[in-house]
Amino acid sequence: MTVLSIKEVRAADMGLNDSNIPDKTIETLARSFFRDSLDYGFKKIDYLRFVNAILDIAMKNSGALVENSHSSQHLTVAGSQQCCKLPLEGERLLIRNFTPSDLDLLKQWMEDVVGREFVLSRTTAKTMNVEDFVHHDCCILGIITLKNGNPVGAVAYCDHNSEQHRAELRKIIGDPSQRRMGYAREATQLWIQYCRQFLKLKKIYLSTLNTNIRNIKLNEELGFQVEGILRNEVFFDGRFHDVLRMGLFID
Repeated sequence: MTVLSIKEVRAADMGLNDSNIPDKTIETLARSFFRDSLDYGFKKIDYLRFVNAILDIAMKNSGALVENSHSSQHLTVAGSQQCCKLPLEGERLLIRNFTPSDLDLLKQWMEDVVGREFVLSRTTAKTMNVEDFVHHDCCILGIITLKNGNPVGAVAYCDHNSEQHRAELRKIIGDPSQRRMGYAREATQLWIQYCRQFLKLKKIYLSTLNTNIRNIKLNEELGFQVEGILRNEVFFDGRFHDVLRMGLFID
């Protein structure tokens, strides 16, 4: 007779044994909470209380968990769409070339907490000068607009290496009023198509802060997988942050 732990029994009751969330993602979320809990003064007994509270909340909201499991399936980017050069056109968005007239708006977006990550150097862990970023030889920059031409964000391929067929993807919805509307998802799908059909890349990689849960989930839904966790990689706002390296191979 197999004896299950209380944790396993409760997980089975909630239908969570078929979780599709990678272990590294779970570890990242746990580390993020653990760091905050140390600042708060958690003791061992508090972690047990916290886990029990989470399980109780999950069981009371089992319907929402089932719905969420359906919404987190990996998305596929159709290979039939033709978008070999800019501008790219999606269902609700366009991605056009960056022009000098966009510079002031891009600087404004970079003043936002979310925008700061867009120009964060992955080698020095410091925020790059916007002019240096947009004029870098290995940077390909596109501006995301609505169909009416209103700019809402930007996408980029940094460190584009044509010999190794790889580049680093970055994305931002710079206009705060246009966030949480699915534009980042649509723009990223278009940008991946651009890399597939025009740049002929074989691998795209990206970096994201361990605290940016929405971005991590979006990347996973688009097919990116966590390749590694860089511990205490960047320092800002008075503390160190872990950075996740995620990658996507292009068939």
